[in-house]
Amino acid sequence: MSDPQHIVCPHCNTVNRIPSIRLTDGPKCGKCHKPLFSAQPLDLTSRNFQKHIEHNDVPVLVDFWAPWCGPCKMMAPAFEKAAEQLEPAVRLAKLNTENEQQIAAQFRIQSIPTIALFRNGREIGRRAGAMSTPDIVRWVRSHV
Repeated sequence: MSDPQHIVCPHCNTVNRIPSIRLTDGPKCGKCHKPLFSAQPLDLTSRNFQKHIEHNDVPVLVDFWAPWCGPCKMMAPAFEKAAEQLEPAVRLAKLNTENEQQIAAQFRIQSIPTIALFRNGREIGRRAGAMSTPDIVRWVRSHV
């Protein structure tokens, strides 16, 4: 039997224990019964940011962005396509720095878009600037 992975539900924020070998089987949340992975980036806020960063056993890639940012808008479709390729090995999420300025300041986000990769609550990589889907996927895989 494989080691269980803790996966935070993107819908109700419940921490689920899923055997590693079952991550690709479309696991559902034990509480709300919705899919734990949807190949779509999760929207993070001050209410759920820490839980997803600290309690997911899979790495979490966060896109720090703002609605007024042209490069952020250009990169959004590429980030969504990267989610299709990287989940369930990596959770992709977005944080609107305009709405969540305290979190952006906490992580010293100075330019957007910036992507940051977290594992077990710690940042393990960061890159600023818009990227294409292949560049995002390649960069993440080089860090995990």
